[in-house]
Amino acid sequence: MTELTGAVWRTSSRSNDQGLCVEVATNVVAAYGVVGVRDSKDRSGPRLAVRPPGWTAFVTAIRADAFRR
Repeated sequence: MTELTGAVWRTSSRSNDQGLCVEVATNVVAAYGVVGVRDSKDRSGPRLAVRPPGWTAFVTAIRADAFRR
């Protein structure tokens, strides 16, 4: 598991008032080679450590509305 010590979390601009909220920490890329992701409603809960290419692909898909049902 990747340690995310020193992560500075910010709420994603895609979060909304319906409980779909995530926080990301991009400041840990240099130290750990990952982007941190966590649920803003459960800040002490599990955290994901995503490699930058995977994060970029995910954000690109979100912007393209690829996950709409």
